[in-house]
Amino acid sequence: MKTTRESTFAAGLRTTILLASMTGFLVVVGYALGGPQLGLIALLLAALLNMGTWFFSGKLALRMSGAKPVSEQEAPRLYEITRELATRADLPMPALYVIPQEQPNAFATGRNPRNAAVAVTAGIMRLLSEDELRGVIAHELAHIKNRDILIQSVAATIGGAITFLAEMVFWFGRDDDSAVGLLGSIVAWVLAPIAATIIQMAVSRQREYAADAAGAQICGNPESLASALLRLEEGARAIPMQVSQAAEPLYIVKPFRGRGLQALFSTHPPIPERVRRLRQMRPSFA
Repeated sequence: MKTTRESTFAAGLRTTILLASMTGFLVVVGYALGGPQLGLIALLLAALLNMGTWFFSGKLALRMSGAKPVSEQEAPRLYEITRELATRADLPMPALYVIPQEQPNAFATGRNPRNAAVAVTAGIMRLLSEDELRGVIAHELAHIKNRDILIQSVAATIGGAITFLAEMVFWFGRDDDSAVGLLGSIVAWVLAPIAATIIQMAVSRQREYAADAAGAQICGNPESLASALLRLEEGARAIPMQVSQAAEPLYIVKPFRGRGLQALFSTHPPIPERVRRLRQMRPSFA
């Protein structure tokens, strides 16, 4: 049975493999469609866009969610839990925000641990027990400690480069004007971004698994987070949430549900699988 450290390492290894796959895919697409020069141009353009987004990620995410800063006088329980867990995780105390929505949910953001923020909804404060809230905050601190915003930005950069490359070749780079050449360009234009998106979403799911495992270690009890996830999933089903599609990957559980093929493009792993993995860790904490 895997220990918490083994689970975290395995998730990190899978993320590395997925990022390497995206990079290799970019190289292959670049050579096949436009040569290395065009691939490099696409990568640089995507890097400029996504690194700029990463630098301002904290402010953008908080603004999109409608999060408001909360003082220690207003939320002493939240501050006490977060301060204790941040100390255990060897992290600076993040800025704390409350999102004025009833669906129970939370996210962490910020370009690095010293510029990090944790935002929780008003609903989560009312729904969860203190032990469950500890599990959620520990999960968000794990995202900060693992620098997941940076990892997601790298994945988005490579995925964006593949998309730019396919579009540039389709509109400007075709040397073969035959029907076969046109069909090949259309296939590349459609399939390359889809493949890149699938890999990018897989990276996101692996970072959620890694944050679950690291969060369990930070709070010292995998069941705290497992129980919280089950209750958050129920809340997400029952209570709608106004949320930007761009901010959806940040939340600990999906603010809205997807079925069937949408699961392939989901930024979050299935809750039952997350809970199963967490509960497998319990013996290592005994």
